[in-house]
Amino acid sequence: MKTKTVQRVKHVPQRTCVGCRESLPKRNLVRIVRTAEGVQIDPTGKKAGRGAYLHDRLTCWERGLKGALRHALKVELTQADMVRLEDFMKTLPPEAEANQ
Repeated sequence: MKTKTVQRVKHVPQRTCVGCRESLPKRNLVRIVRTAEGVQIDPTGKKAGRGAYLHDRLTCWERGLKGALRHALKVELTQADMVRLEDFMKTLPPEAEANQ
């Protein structure tokens, strides 16, 4: 009797956007991390530190910067952190393109 080879389904980590509270695969979201140098964007998703996730949508970033991100990272955002995050937010595509 021949045995079938069972194909394992790869586990895809899920994360929640702090702006809209929608859960998606980790790779579809932008990670923001709290480090000793301050709050930074983590494009690799591997920096050490407490992290939070946001969509690449302007509305999620606006909600996140109003307070949800501060709460998720458990830190008060400094003026330098806000400038860094707002600069990244300005590079995001318009809402219509982000939803495609």
